Amino acid sequence: MPTNRKDEVMTGLLAGIAELTSSDRWQDWLTVQSRFHRNSFNNALLIALQQPDATRVAGFNAWRRLGRNVRKGEKAIWILAPVTRKVETERTNDAGEPETVAHRSPVAFKPAAVFDISQTDGDELPEICTRLEGEDVMGAYSRLVAVAHTIGYTVEHDELSGGVNGDCTFDLRRIRVEKRNQPAQQVKTLVHELAHATLHEGFDDRSLAELEAESVAYIVCDALGIDSSDYSFGYVATWSGGGDEAIARIKSAGSRIQRTAAAIIAGVETTSSTSENAA
Repeated sequence: MPTNRKDEVMTGLLAGIAELTSSDRWQDWLTVQSRFHRNSFNNALLIALQQPDATRVAGFNAWRRLGRNVRKGEKAIWILAPVTRKVETERTNDAGEPETVAHRSPVAFKPAAVFDISQTDGDELPEICTRLEGEDVMGAYSRLVAVAHTIGYTVEHDELSGGVNGDCTFDLRRIRVEKRNQPAQQVKTLVHELAHATLHEGFDDRSLAELEAESVAYIVCDALGIDSSDYSFGYVATWSGGGDEAIARIKSAGSRIQRTAAAIIAGVETTSSTSENAA
């Protein structure tokens, strides 16, 4: 892909995120997210033990406010909810004067029942990441698998739990891709995981890693004739905070994103040339 084309694609990514995060759709999505339970590490473990496939959990009444109802007979997932009390703290304000600030502080924990979205029926929730539909018209998937092999990774086509599209396990040198998705989505997912494999072993900033991997996927998919904007704009925005923050972080990571995308595209082209010569 010519350098000026990659620059155009990056500009399109930035513009798409800016447009999305200033839209009513984004605000609706944020409102819905605020109703989901924010899980501590311990509660995440409790949820995983009781229902490993859970993806979004909320209380009975929270689901009702979202236009969904827990189905009769569904078994609750039990977590620990904080019990808080009002606490007053003395501090000095910006003018150097003492003031009293009231806030709530946890004093104990109690069992609380939540339910996963899979246990409910009702209105569809607003989404900002739409899985891609369509075919892999350029046969890119098999060539991307070959690219993965060149960096020492295997690729497995599997059924993954919890709505996951793919994953990359560094220790096993393995990438997995959800086989029930449409071919176009599978291509995008494989590029995303290849970016992780290339960039993020030992990396400890998850949000930046996801931003970089999906930005790489967007650029490579454009080169492969796949428009991933319906998925990539929302995905990058959710991991970066959206709007100005997303744009600033993409720009700061631009050279890593461009370099990795170029390497994957070159690998696909090399694989294609090798196949044609062999034929």
